[in-house]
Amino acid sequence: MHPLCIRRWLAAGLCVFALGSAARASVAQPLERLERGLVALKQGDGQIFVSWRLLADDDRGTAFNLYRVSGSGAPVKLNPSPLAGPTSFADQRPATGALGYFVRPVRQGIEGAPSATFTLAVDAPARPWLEIPLQPPDPVTTPAGESYTYTANDGSVGDADGDGEYEIFLKWTPSNAKDNSQRGRTGNVYLDAYKLDGTRLWRIDLGRNIRAGAHYTQFIVYDFDGDGKAELACKTADGTVDGQGKVIGDANADHRNDAGYILRGPEFLTVFNGLTGAAIDTVPYVPGRHPDTTDPTPDQLKAVWGDGYGNRMDRFLAGVASLDGKTASLIMARGYYTRTNVVAWDLRGGKLKMRWAFDSSAGPESNRAYAGQGDHSLSVADVDGDGRDEIIYGAMTLDDNGRGLYTTRLHHGDALHVGDLDPARPGLETYSPHESPKANGGIGTSFRDAKTGKVLWTTSAERDNGRGVAFDIDPLHPGAECWAANSGKLYNAKGKVVSEKRPSSMNFAVWWDGDPLRELLDRTYIAKWNWKDSTETRLLTADGCAQNNGTKANPVLSGDILGDWREEVIWRTADSSALRIYVSTIPTPYRLVTLAQDRQYRFALAWQNVGYNQPPHPSFDLVTVLGRPAR
Repeated sequence: MHPLCIRRWLAAGLCVFALGSAARASVAQPLERLERGLVALKQGDGQIFVSWRLLADDDRGTAFNLYRVSGSGAPVKLNPSPLAGPTSFADQRPATGALGYFVRPVRQGIEGAPSATFTLAVDAPARPWLEIPLQPPDPVTTPAGESYTYTANDGSVGDADGDGEYEIFLKWTPSNAKDNSQRGRTGNVYLDAYKLDGTRLWRIDLGRNIRAGAHYTQFIVYDFDGDGKAELACKTADGTVDGQGKVIGDANADHRNDAGYILRGPEFLTVFNGLTGAAIDTVPYVPGRHPDTTDPTPDQLKAVWGDGYGNRMDRFLAGVASLDGKTASLIMARGYYTRTNVVAWDLRGGKLKMRWAFDSSAGPESNRAYAGQGDHSLSVADVDGDGRDEIIYGAMTLDDNGRGLYTTRLHHGDALHVGDLDPARPGLETYSPHESPKANGGIGTSFRDAKTGKVLWTTSAERDNGRGVAFDIDPLHPGAECWAANSGKLYNAKGKVVSEKRPSSMNFAVWWDGDPLRELLDRTYIAKWNWKDSTETRLLTADGCAQNNGTKANPVLSGDILGDWREEVIWRTADSSALRIYVSTIPTPYRLVTLAQDRQYRFALAWQNVGYNQPPHPSFDLVTVLGRPAR
């Protein structure tokens, strides 16, 4: 169990996860300042379900008073005694008309300051989601007669204005987006920021010299300079227009070749103000396509990356990590099939400064073993327990100082899971499917010690194993259950078969129904794994919504961004006219500090949009903290 996870028991017998002052003093945490994130939803029976955050700096005895405001009357307290259990409440007899709700913490009998008020409109419908209206980019018809439209794609969250509540950051993808292996020109990629009421703060146009596709634009939202307000960082190029209309580089440059690839011209890294969209600083993107020229030939590219048309070269990853245990650094990466480059940047005084750079083709000879080990995503975690984060880059890991910590030589994979997957062992574990069993000795999946890379158990495969996940879905076995496309079986954290049948979904998971086990999240539904008979029960179907990224079938974003400790799911409507934030209204007996204040989990929300989107894992095992549910 992670050293920052502390079990606390309330008088009501409810287990609480909290970061007490003593524990927080041992490892400095670059936590955001979050407010209560209170949300209220009307249910079909007329009740109003209200939930809010328990925060890391709430002391052991913190309880809450919940107030309802209706019309011009005085606030009415809904609870006869302070709420010391779950941070949720069902208002069974709400008044008519517009309703507002807020909470006040109660410590040693004294009420604290009120939270922000969440207001339900008079005509608020009964539904388990908040709806955020969007402003899609207009459809485009090119001079050649090609037409394309836009859909809402990957999302992120960050506190742009410093009020302690998240805003939504969203990427718009054109219908002619391409995989790196596909020829053809694409439309421009746009990035928006929205308040939860649908107010659009700004729009960034990445321009014609940034190709549209899942591997090109990885955008990271976090407070990098420590001023309490989030920034957005991503790769830019000539013709990018920031949220204030200012052009980066040469507005007239067009570096696309006849095949639609962009293999020449300057490349930039830009960090933008999260509230205004204005560019704060722009620096050359490191590494460039070629060490000697910005106009390389196909042969020069092939010599560096393994092909001459950008398929391997333009595979980008990104993240955020606390490399000193105190501040947040931006992680930008390029390449994983062959050459691997990972660069850490700090934002100080409005300027981007490189902290370190790792290159599998440079530096000590030991770096060569780190080539070809990356996945379609990365993870960030403190794997060695020193308070500083490492970069888990597929089958290899970089230490907080940018040096290789270990490489397993298990090669590339499409999915990556890092967490306290086996609570019976100290520290964190990693679970991955692998694409190259012919190169790694026939290994299809591996379960490894995250600190050392030691392989704890494997399953075999003869061909590309494209999917694999690790989530705790069965109360009979401590830790995560693991399953993958190369086998029809379900394994426990020790690698033993616990069911001859695995879940049909191998995608995301979500804490939804109120117990410490995770539910299955795939496409536009949430399902419960019935461990007794190895079946699934559908809990939610998001009618009218659509998934993203083709066969990856992921939501815009999933994570604990509102209300109590359980996770929300953001899907786009089928026509991309709105985002819907689905919130669980199922009663729960558990009380837990918001997952967003666990550093590993929060950073996972930031990199979730990267490459092949992956679900967030916290640094601790929820069942260890909350207790195993009834069998």
